[in-house]
Amino acid sequence: MQASRASDRLLQIYLGVFLVYLFLPLVIMAAATFNTSRFPTVTPWLGTTTRWFEALYNDAGMWVALENSFIIGFFVILVSVPLGVAAAVVLNGVHARARSLLYAVMVSPLLTPGVIIGISTLVFWDRLGVKGGLHLAVIGQSSFITAYVMLMVLARLQRFDTSLEEAALDLGASHGQVFRRILAPHLKPAILSGAVLAFFQSFENYNTTLFTRGTDTTLTIYIASKVRTGLTPAVNALGLILILVTVVGAVAYEVMRRRESARERAALRNAERADMEALQIA
Repeated sequence: MQASRASDRLLQIYLGVFLVYLFLPLVIMAAATFNTSRFPTVTPWLGTTTRWFEALYNDAGMWVALENSFIIGFFVILVSVPLGVAAAVVLNGVHARARSLLYAVMVSPLLTPGVIIGISTLVFWDRLGVKGGLHLAVIGQSSFITAYVMLMVLARLQRFDTSLEEAALDLGASHGQVFRRILAPHLKPAILSGAVLAFFQSFENYNTTLFTRGTDTTLTIYIASKVRTGLTPAVNALGLILILVTVVGAVAYEVMRRRESARERAALRNAERADMEALQIA
């Protein structure tokens, strides 16, 4: 009993330290947004102000960079999600021996440094006459982000009952109908999670984007340039806004998920009640 209590106490301490380690930098970053100092710091505290939000509003270069990051992230989702789903389906259906080789090939971009991916993407497409820009950043990022989507979908596929596909095919359904009506609904949570992961991986990417962006600037590149020329708490203001948007989005998603789960349970109870009534009538 005492050993169990000590283990629980250690687990609680560990979780507390982990959460402090995780969120303390974000709290400090948010607090620096309201410091009068023109440097992003909380020490020394020179006074409370909101002028850095105004500075952020007037920073046209940062808004352009933020827009470019959103554009790249959107198109990375359009490219990496279909490719990742297709790769997972193919990988899940091949023979075990071939699966190991294909798995190693498809996951290898994750093990390649972003600098190498960026340089190789730039050199390859430049020889084909395609210069750097947002389009090339999408291609370079998708070459390894696709593997993240594939892994998430593949994990979901391994819990899929293949007999459902076989039964549908025996009943005359086409492969397209089987995918749309049976496999896709099962993979929907993994696809949505993969899309979110793909966007955030694209949004924070620096190494690959640095070589493929051409003359365009993304948010990570813009902030890196500001570090060299003089960073102000306007960046902290943008970070605080993004954190708040992320938290609101996560809360809204959780509320919708719980409502949907409650509706499904209610529908299941109603179906069970209808079956019982039918049995009683019979």
